[in-house]
Amino acid sequence: MKRNPGIILFLLCFSLSVQACSLPLFQPSVQAALPAAAELPVNRDGQLITVAPDASATPTPFRPVPPTPTPVPTNTPTPTLTPTLEIRAPGAEMPSTGYAVQPGGPLPDGVVNILVLGSDARPGGGFRTDVIVLVSINRNNGTVSLVSFPRDLYVTIPGWMTNRINTAQAAGGFATMASTFEYNFGVRPTYYVMTNMQGFTGIIDSLNGINVKVRQSLRDKCDLPWADAHGYCSIEAPATVPMDGQTALWYVRSRYSSSDFDRLRRSQEVLQAIFNRLISIDGIRRAPEIYEIYRRSVETNLTLDALLPLASVAQQVMEDPSRIRRFTITPAEAYPFITPEGAWVLWPNLDAIKAIVYQAVYR
Repeated sequence: MKRNPGIILFLLCFSLSVQACSLPLFQPSVQAALPAAAELPVNRDGQLITVAPDASATPTPFRPVPPTPTPVPTNTPTPTLTPTLEIRAPGAEMPSTGYAVQPGGPLPDGVVNILVLGSDARPGGGFRTDVIVLVSINRNNGTVSLVSFPRDLYVTIPGWMTNRINTAQAAGGFATMASTFEYNFGVRPTYYVMTNMQGFTGIIDSLNGINVKVRQSLRDKCDLPWADAHGYCSIEAPATVPMDGQTALWYVRSRYSSSDFDRLRRSQEVLQAIFNRLISIDGIRRAPEIYEIYRRSVETNLTLDALLPLASVAQQVMEDPSRIRRFTITPAEAYPFITPEGAWVLWPNLDAIKAIVYQAVYR
């Protein structure tokens, strides 16, 4: 079959940027049945581990280092010091993790799960996936559900014990990331699409920039020509702000003056602007050129045969944006705390997160 770059570009960009459509956040109706909070971690003296008001975040390591194994809850067998990764089929019974989380059943007919990842990889260095979005596409009813995950979620990574979720892909590739999702959230994604910073800026610059609808003001450190004398850039909101690739990258990655949850919101604003530009007449006309940039900067296991059946859903969503359901992990499902090693992370309420994922994939 001849590859049509226009079709492939549309589908890939659809999978990456459909989450940014400007819809009100879909709130699942499962919260009332959930516990108010997960059991929070305590130290060996039984004292709650919390974040001090003046605490500063520790940076996420570029390449995950196997941590010193720690005891698991007493209702599970003691692990060996070098746990091995066992890849299981979707829906298979998983070993107990000490959490009340069980894998989901077989996927409904016509449902395809794609994990969209944004990498901060640089030439010659390690990487983290600081953008993590589960895209669940239902071909039967023409809907798309998206769940955005904070990068600092502290989860069980099969074969690596516990670490931030954004280290799983670097630890063992997509197999490890998929197993991490199944182990913690009960759903195993089949496909993934991962892009890097160079691809992100290259696509925006190839479109001659984008116009971002900024909802909240931002002032943060930057290395841009329009920085002030103190090395800071500022954007006042609400406003529609023209951005080139480097400005958009700074906008979505800024973290010193805002939270991980703010980054999720800003990434949605930028992806919405990219999507709007791509579906413009100019973006369609230049599809072959843009596709070449995209092809060089995207890593995926999606084949053309897997992509083409999704074209009808993409068209339906474009005509009726209400077919998109957006979910996100909020502070109600992930609690900031400092680990005994001194790292700032987000402690997940896995019951609550699994319920959100179930709502997105199975309902």
